[in-house]
Amino acid sequence: MNKAFRPARGLVNRCSRVCGGEARIAKTRIPVWVLVEARHLGYSDADLLTSYPTITATDLANAWVYAEAHPDEIELAIERNEVA
Repeated sequence: MNKAFRPARGLVNRCSRVCGGEARIAKTRIPVWVLVEARHLGYSDADLLTSYPTITATDLANAWVYAEAHPDEIELAIERNEVA
């Protein structure tokens, strides 16, 4: 199953075969929950763009929109990965 969320000008994808089906920045293996958790830990957008040079400021903006629209999904993913 391939679901796409189309915020502003970019794309956040969910595909069961990539990143365990977690929402991720399109054409990457960077899950939205990873970016959200990094933000919770104090990383700025500039820090994230430096750490993940394959994504753009638009990608980050789309990730934040997705996370805001799906807070339960993102928190669950963070919790699952803290245990792992």
